[in-house]
Amino acid sequence: MICLTLPVPISANRYWASRAVAGRAMVYVTAEAKAYKADVAAYCRSVGIRQPLAGRVWVHFDLYPQRPQDWARRQRKDPANWDDSLRRLDLDNARKVLNDALAGVVFGDDALIFRDSGEVMEPDEHGARVEVTIRQIVRRTPQQALIPEASLAGLPPTAIVCDGVLPF
Repeated sequence: MICLTLPVPISANRYWASRAVAGRAMVYVTAEAKAYKADVAAYCRSVGIRQPLAGRVWVHFDLYPQRPQDWARRQRKDPANWDDSLRRLDLDNARKVLNDALAGVVFGDDALIFRDSGEVMEPDEHGARVEVTIRQIVRRTPQQALIPEASLAGLPPTAIVCDGVLPF
């Protein structure tokens, strides 16, 4: 498991840009996006990540928005939902940029993300940031030789055997 605290990513709306080249629209990654990816890669190297995790991964991130100066007044006015009106990056825009920055550095490719989750947290005194947890997904394969052939007879080919125990 790898846990990282990173700066809030740029919005996916600023990640790509387009321009006309020879009468055709060309989409490209912006300099701002390349800088964020380079910063994430440098930070990962500085904390000892030398090679990406192999195989499938699960990525979870907690997005902490910047706490405004008037947060205490907002909290007194609406204790349960004071932070709903804050200007912040939405989860989907953060997810794509963050996963692209981590791909090739912490895990092989974003196609290897088989599970992901994210949550917007209440702003706190530690400032805007994203806390990321990456876990390898280890697939267990049954040892078919240990399962008596008779117990597999009549099962559809898609039946799943977990740890030698049939799940039904």
